[in-house]
Amino acid sequence: MAGLIRREDVDTVRERARIDEVVSAHVTLKPAGVGALVGLCPFHDERSPSFNVRPSVGRYHCFGCGEGGDVIAFVMKVDGMGFTEAVEYLAGRFGVQLRYEDNGTPQRPREEPGKRQRLIEAHRVAAEFYAEQLMGPGAGAARAFLAERSFDRADAERFGVGYAPTGWDALQRHLQGRGFTQAELVASGLMSQGQRGIYDRFRGRVVWPIRDVTGAVIGFGARRLYEEDQGPKYLNTPETSLYKKSQVLYGIDLAKREIAQGRRIVVVEGYTDVMAAHLSGVTTAVATCGTAFGADHARVVRRLLGDTAAGGGLQLTSGQSVGGEIIFTFDGDAAGQKAAVRAFGEDQRFYAQTFVAVEPNGMDPCDLRMAKGPEAVRALVDGRVPLFEFVVRTTLAGFDLDTAEGRVGALRAAAPVIAGIRDAALRPEYARLLAGWIGTDERAVVREVSRAGSTPVRGATASDGGRSPRAPASPGARGDQGGPGGRLAAEPSREPQGLGSVVPAPDPRDPVARDERLALVAVLQYPQHVPEAFDGLGEDAFAVPAWRAVHAAIRAAGGAVTGRAIGGQAWVEAVLEEAPETVTPLVGELAVGSLPEDREAAIAPYVAGLVRRVLDLGLTRRIADARSRLQRLDPSDLEAYQAAFATLLTIENERRTLRDSA
Repeated sequence: MAGLIRREDVDTVRERARIDEVVSAHVTLKPAGVGALVGLCPFHDERSPSFNVRPSVGRYHCFGCGEGGDVIAFVMKVDGMGFTEAVEYLAGRFGVQLRYEDNGTPQRPREEPGKRQRLIEAHRVAAEFYAEQLMGPGAGAARAFLAERSFDRADAERFGVGYAPTGWDALQRHLQGRGFTQAELVASGLMSQGQRGIYDRFRGRVVWPIRDVTGAVIGFGARRLYEEDQGPKYLNTPETSLYKKSQVLYGIDLAKREIAQGRRIVVVEGYTDVMAAHLSGVTTAVATCGTAFGADHARVVRRLLGDTAAGGGLQLTSGQSVGGEIIFTFDGDAAGQKAAVRAFGEDQRFYAQTFVAVEPNGMDPCDLRMAKGPEAVRALVDGRVPLFEFVVRTTLAGFDLDTAEGRVGALRAAAPVIAGIRDAALRPEYARLLAGWIGTDERAVVREVSRAGSTPVRGATASDGGRSPRAPASPGARGDQGGPGGRLAAEPSREPQGLGSVVPAPDPRDPVARDERLALVAVLQYPQHVPEAFDGLGEDAFAVPAWRAVHAAIRAAGGAVTGRAIGGQAWVEAVLEEAPETVTPLVGELAVGSLPEDREAAIAPYVAGLVRRVLDLGLTRRIADARSRLQRLDPSDLEAYQAAFATLLTIENERRTLRDSA
């Protein structure tokens, strides 16, 4: 089989494949302002056109369903192709010669009759081999690793934990001795391809067999043991015909019966956490394998829970929600908070109630079991809090609640979360709690929650009841994933990359949000007309959280000065590369958005005016803050008072100069 497509060739395909020409084969496009085309979306039914294409940046976005991306993503979505397949199709159509790591000709292996069963058998034999090696003389480090985490031999046998010898071909020789071919070993993901041939993928590591719901081994997870091992700390089976990381849950074979009976599932973060949870009596614990909890995982969980609106009609144990429970456990650090927010993005897929359990001292279930015993793990799960509450509190942590601006911003950010609670009876109670957390009038909170609930959010579809904060981005919205040597490492993730509720879609009626949005549209599409003063804006220049996140990505990509240098599609791709997954849908939307000014000759002064308006807004906020600080100072403290007064005068002079220049 040919190697991976080189990164620079994928970029060339993007540049040469005109997105308007490709889309026009499926959609009738009509001009809609300067540099914009619009038509009826091919991905959902609509009567008024909301599907926008902007050839200058090589992207499309539907303001009705939220689908968006580049020309490769469009072909993948509309024709049902994989990433490599879409790149090769476009390369052939637009005359791009693709190069591969081995400079070979692309070949797609055919699935042979019985091949899947052969691969499953290879994994079964490999799991037995690894388990036998764990008790051998060379596996002392693996046994020590388990013992340090309070796991004994019986525990290892229960979960099938094993050890991969340090040699390059120990498993290979064992499997070939059992009649497996090199082609089968490579296809299984158990071997890696090197310059001198194939070699064992998991060498010198403790390994866990990953099974599907039927109990068949379909892959492995492996943890580094030795300092000389330069590979990642955790290494998983690559994507194969058996193993799809976005659909795999470690421990699902052991937990499925208890999940179905108890209508509860506990999602932890690692293999040892699953072991610790089960050994502590939390027998519904599972973990994702090398990726965040996503839509495919949610579908697996819903099937196991019998997650329907009616709750399945089952009698539940005391304390459980009628529709069942999904409990996420995360580390208490910043990474754990981000993981919880990502999980919240999948909440609307469930009828069951979602919760989060975070240990105050940051210990995961494995650490907790070692430090405080099994009962502490059970108490952690039983002490769960609603995921809505955790996300709201995490959202509020990003605002200075000692200032009026901070309280207003916090309310605007948190209100859509409360409005999105499926159980309408809970919304008033959470609105009251939110008022207390922010320290503001309860009636104002209720009004803002009501407004957030009644405002249709772009991207919500009929299937989700309009509750989703933003529809998922299409596959490939981020483009390719760079690998070693600048080559393509893998197809882009098919997990949802929609905007999480922690960065809510701004209210289109808010004049500040509108002005900030238009300024960002201008910077992404017309960087050549953006005044140099834009790049001097600080990280707090944008008041709206969503637009502040986009601005951060623009700054990370080099600012408008970089946009002026590279321009067009390359500039937007650079910003997307710097944007986190929760922000990329916004960048894609802004990159194809329209400006009110539709005359080519008037674009330059209009863009300059937009940026000056954002600068003015930022200076006005700084003046208000400076005046507030001045008012709080004791006039008798002459030195401090004069310094604060001088600061106020300086900012006011900056604003006066800006307005005079306009």
